[in-house]
Amino acid sequence: MSVRLNRRTVTIPLGMAVASALAFLPNVASATEAGQQVAAAQSISAAAAGDALSYVVNVRPGHSSADVQKAIGKAGGSVVIAYDQIGVIVVHSSNADFAKEIREDQGVESAGSTRTAPLSPQTTTEMWAPEVLTDAEMQAAAEAAAPGQDPLQGLQWDLPMIKADKAHEVTLGSSKVTVGVIDTGVDDTHPDLAPNFNRAASVNCVSGKPNTADGAWRPNKGESAHGTHVAGEIAAAKNGIGVVGVAPGVKVSGIKVSTPGGWFYTEAVVCGFIWAAEHGVDVTNNSYYTDPWQFNCGDDLDQKALVEAVSRATKYAESKGTVNVAAAGNDNWDLAGKSILDVVSPNDGTAGKRVIDPKKCLDIPAQLPGVVTVASVGAKGIKSSFSNYGQGIIDVAAPGGDSTRYQAPDAPAVDGRIYSTLPGGGYGYMAGTSMASPHVAGVAALIKSTHPEARPNQVKALLAQGADKKECTTPYDINGDGKIDAVCKGGEGKNAFYGEGVVNALNAVTK
Repeated sequence: MSVRLNRRTVTIPLGMAVASALAFLPNVASATEAGQQVAAAQSISAAAAGDALSYVVNVRPGHSSADVQKAIGKAGGSVVIAYDQIGVIVVHSSNADFAKEIREDQGVESAGSTRTAPLSPQTTTEMWAPEVLTDAEMQAAAEAAAPGQDPLQGLQWDLPMIKADKAHEVTLGSSKVTVGVIDTGVDDTHPDLAPNFNRAASVNCVSGKPNTADGAWRPNKGESAHGTHVAGEIAAAKNGIGVVGVAPGVKVSGIKVSTPGGWFYTEAVVCGFIWAAEHGVDVTNNSYYTDPWQFNCGDDLDQKALVEAVSRATKYAESKGTVNVAAAGNDNWDLAGKSILDVVSPNDGTAGKRVIDPKKCLDIPAQLPGVVTVASVGAKGIKSSFSNYGQGIIDVAAPGGDSTRYQAPDAPAVDGRIYSTLPGGGYGYMAGTSMASPHVAGVAALIKSTHPEARPNQVKALLAQGADKKECTTPYDINGDGKIDAVCKGGEGKNAFYGEGVVNALNAVTK
């Protein structure tokens, strides 16, 4: 059984160090070409064997989607769904030359396979292993809760860090605001989520086509708890049960886009953004990268098409009033650096090694224009050991946790990770930029609650203006071994580690 490790969440046992990958190598063109050749060979061999692959076909502006769909049929493809709003068509085909043939049509801007693995059932596996407290530990936490707090709120050091507890004295947020969790699914039956769940704005988008069957947005047995954890960080109700979200008065919806094996493919992600745009979702949280490429390079025709499709979807959502928030990733990489060694792509087949230029090869959706890119800080307020960074790339930072050994919280909290909801009514710790991003989504929801007429650019401006400005952490030696683990560039309020600063929920509801 293979385990799909999403790069936006890290598993950090209590007191243990994080294994972070820091790899900067000279630009080697042959490595990039080799990785592309491997991917092309995999795609061709899968289709040649009679297995269907999934594709996105991007219609050239000014051309007819209907005409392109006819060409798709002639090239051996079948249309799953056409998103004419943005000119993106999801297609299945077992023709090994489908992409090459359809690109020759004058109405096609770009086209590419969304995966290297064929369209077949994925192995159901657990992507993350959240740590759950014992009944005795939960009872002790409840007994230590301060007056007015929910029973487990004392374990949430992240809330006072961003002054969310103070913000709640002003407002819990508006029930007219919805945050869409584009993720692995949300368990809306959880007692801390049920009061704030927006069923009408929830959907299963895994196939690339909306599935609105009741409960389709939930994680199935054996699937990841990730989306439910994220949802709790945003909007767990202040109801005398368990934990409290950053914006406990707003609504949250589940937009499920990951396969049972945990892959977030382009057709599902596009579906998720379009759904959010057209169902009143004010903010989306995106704690993932779009598989199978950790970075998508413009000189690869398949990867270029994936960037185009997701970019059209995020821009469309923003045009409809949605603020899109995304996690920066967990490899301690400088996303504004000269080069990065990508050794995991494609992650649904045989990965190759390629050196990429992060200015030309994008992590999507995090590096797309208009998306709020979030770095993670730990309980001491400094960059998490694993968090990616980059001057001009990171917009803001927020609590995502870290090893307790590196950044221990103040009492009564006992763990450096983030505590939140889990499927089945449970609670547990997780850490990663996956956990930082929903804090920002929650603050954006509070801004939207306070300023209901604000457009996305105004919400984003208020996020930046209200953030607590923070200088670079220099030198940055997170594990204390005498070696510099990352280098921060820039000044207070505009630097590689923290962007405009750490988000502030109190400012979101008072300014």
